[in-house]
Amino acid sequence: MAQSLAGKVAIVTGGARGIGEGIARQLAAAGAMVAITYNASAERAELLVGAIHEAGGSALALKVDAADRGAVRAGIAEVVRRLGRLDILVNNAGVTHVSPVDTITDADYDHALAVNVDAVFFACQEALRHLGAGGRIITIGSVNADRIHFGGGSVYALTNAAVAGLTRALAREVSAQGITVNTVQPGPTDTDMNPADGPFAELTRPHIAVGRYGTTAEIGSLVAYLAGPEAAYVSGATINIDGGYAA
Repeated sequence: MAQSLAGKVAIVTGGARGIGEGIARQLAAAGAMVAITYNASAERAELLVGAIHEAGGSALALKVDAADRGAVRAGIAEVVRRLGRLDILVNNAGVTHVSPVDTITDADYDHALAVNVDAVFFACQEALRHLGAGGRIITIGSVNADRIHFGGGSVYALTNAAVAGLTRALAREVSAQGITVNTVQPGPTDTDMNPADGPFAELTRPHIAVGRYGTTAEIGSLVAYLAGPEAAYVSGATINIDGGYAA
């Protein structure tokens, strides 16, 4: 995979921390110029850009509110203006709202759909104005689209199932252009929001076949593979990377 993405431009939405950071690092290590978007994590975004540059890669950070479809479109257009092209879109920005269904407010519901579903659709729509043959669209969903072992995840499951359906339909629509579209569904992954040594992990780990949380580097490696030339025959797929959580 080393430098398999040299000369390519990638966007990773919500790329300043967690799984998005792991993806950005792996794409940069494979040679891509990486633009990461963030909303509230400006300091983390700039630290990541600096770390990628120190490692010999190329990166930039843009503030984009994923709940604002106009900002999503403008962010992609700005990356193309600054870097001259677009080859890879990774829809990673997302929110998790866990609450019993009878307590979910209209505002909670609308925000979850705006970030987890609407932003994906409008980012794809804008990206397709710039992607050419060999282009890649990869959406980070969640294994919770298929399986949840806890209560309160109805809206989260709904939004992740929605983007998996969008992937399958869009893959059919853009295949003639030489563009692939796939969804990656991580299982429990060690991040600062859901640490492998946190209290929630004790409830989750017994459901993971391999007995441990995944790492952001493992998620990033799968995304880098899907972004590269070796994965040209993979499209319309929903790929779980979950340690057997949904097995």
